[in-house]
Amino acid sequence: MMAEGFNPPLQVVGFIATRRGDAERGPAIRLRSDDAKLRGVADGALVWIYGPRRHDLATAIIDDTLPRGGVIVRDVAGLAPTEIVRLVRTDADRPLLNPKPV
Repeated sequence: MMAEGFNPPLQVVGFIATRRGDAERGPAIRLRSDDAKLRGVADGALVWIYGPRRHDLATAIIDDTLPRGGVIVRDVAGLAPTEIVRLVRTDADRPLLNPKPV
């Protein structure tokens, strides 16, 4: 079982920028199932991504082909490969406009 508040950083290993008309668009983060489970995140869940310059909401997508601790982000401005991010699941008891990182 994970310790309350335990949220190790993740490294961006890839970035996908989509164009208008692409079938899949919008902010998303791909991560391994074990990394997602550690953070209490399910496939398709809405999560906060905290980067070095800003934070954004994105959809979590489970992808076990990624290395442990690595993520691929899609359409999240201000992030680049090799940067370190933290992932925080949204909480229904907390307003989305004023998130507090764990």
